[in-house]
Order: sequence, then structure tokens, then C-alpha cells
Amino acid sequence: MQKTVLVPYARLPQAHHDRHVLTSTVDVFGAAHWLLAERAPQPGGDVLPFDALVVSVDPGGNVELTELSAVRARWPHLDRLPNGEFVVAASRARRYEDANQVQVFDALGRETSSFSVGDAIEHLLVDEAGHIWVGHFDENPAGIRRWSATGQLTWTSDDAHIPGLFDCYALNVSGTAAWACPYTDFPLVEIRPDRPERPVRVWANRVRGAKAVAVHGDLVAFYGGYREEQERLALGELAETSVTPTDVGLLTLSDGSAPGRRRVVSRGSRIYVQAEPFTTWGVFDLSS
Repeated sequence: MQKTVLVPYARLPQAHHDRHVLTSTVDVFGAAHWLLAERAPQPGGDVLPFDALVVSVDPGGNVELTELSAVRARWPHLDRLPNGEFVVAASRARRYEDANQVQVFDALGRETSSFSVGDAIEHLLVDEAGHIWVGHFDENPAGIRRWSATGQLTWTSDDAHIPGLFDCYALNVSGTAAWACPYTDFPLVEIRPDRPERPVRVWANRVRGAKAVAVHGDLVAFYGGYREEQERLALGELAETSVTPTDVGLLTLSDGSAPGRRRVVSRGSRIYVQAEPFTTWGVFDLSS
């Protein structure tokens, strides 16, 4: 089976390797961000607010540090707003994490607002206009929703007629649009709320279990799957109502090995992959 190698993309500077990586992401403009704490969260009990450090590396390799005060999320999601503010969200909305589930921090690391987007966050991705897209896993039937940076719900999948939307396995946010591949039917879904004549398009798809999706023109790539297909890279082309499979292979690290336990972020034509110990991002670009 053909192997496609991830291209090295961004690296956490060595000076910060002594801290614990709570989470990491790549934003819509291509900058990589790491949310770091002094130590790993401990199982059980409530988390007291703690200070954290965001290390940002832009596509040119420039490094920026932002100290965040009084972070509350035990298992956080992170992204950056276009104005330089950061969004930190707890994946679970329980007890103290409910109304204060999502925290917005200004460029100086001070919390400016908080709100809830609902329990069971699988993906949280900010678009170029500053909308916050949230895809939920199966413990919350809310599906896919878009919020403003002040916590106003601006789009919901409730009436979108997306077949089998039960768990948002894959979510790609680029520009102001989103693409998704949700469980249980795994259709490829294009979401453009600002296109009133047809905000949602759906293509039937035979690739099951993908955790990331990339789109470039009429080309599409699905990464991940069940069991022995966790490193699968399946390519296809968009027809009128379905995805036509064209090729299948494996996506590997630069040394040819499997990423194993990893994070993935989908942005337009790109799938970013970060393997343990979560200090380095690699990228697959469908456009190249």
C-alpha cells in the first residue's frame, strides 16, 4: 500500500518542553499554538483556575508567548480569534464548567467573557470571520453549530437534513465555510451559512470512520478509520451527489512510521497531524 509522508510544519521550541502540553491546534491562518501548564491534570476532583502559557509559531517561524490567567478547563480545546484573542473551551460542560465552559482571553491573557456551547465538544475551530464552529460527539445530539465570539448561536444543523448526524467525527473549517464527515452515515457535508440559496450540500460517501477531511476543488481526502485503518488516507473526487473513490494508502510520519496516538486538525486542503509527545505538527496538503 502506498505511503504518503507528512511534511514537517511547526515545532514547539525546545525551551518549553519542560511543561505539559494540555492541547495544541493550527488556526485558520496557519499559525500553530500550544497550551501549556506546569503539570498534567490529575484524575478526579475539580480543577482550580490555573495560569497557562500559549506558545504560538506562525508560518514564518516567529514565536509569540501569551500568558493566560485563571484557565478553568480540565481537558481544553484551543483556538485563536482573528483579532488576536484566544478561545479556551472545556470539552465537557459539567458543574463549574457549565456557564463558564468557553473562556475568551484578550491579547494580554485576561479573560474578557465566558459562555457555554454545550457538552461533549469533539471539535472547536474558529474561522476567518471569528465564528466559532463546534462539532459534538455522541453524548450531545446538538450535531454541528456555529457561534459568535460573544456566545450567540448563529447557525445550527438542526434543520439541515444531514443524514445520520450523530457524532461529528471530522470537521474542517477554512475561510468562513465548514466541511464535515459525521457518524453514522459518513456523508461529506459542505456548510456555508452565508450562502442562503443552498447553505448545505451533501455527498454520499463510502469511506467510514475518518477523523479528518481535506477538500481542494473537486478533490477530497479522508484520514483515519477503524482498527487497522487508523492511518488510512483515502482519496476521492466529488461527483454530483456522491464521492467517487480514486485511491487509498497510508499517511505516515517523516520516518515512515505510523503516528499512533495523535491530534488532527483539518483546514481547507490541509490535514495537520501531531503525534505524541505533541511537540511537532506535520501536514498533508491535498493541493500539492
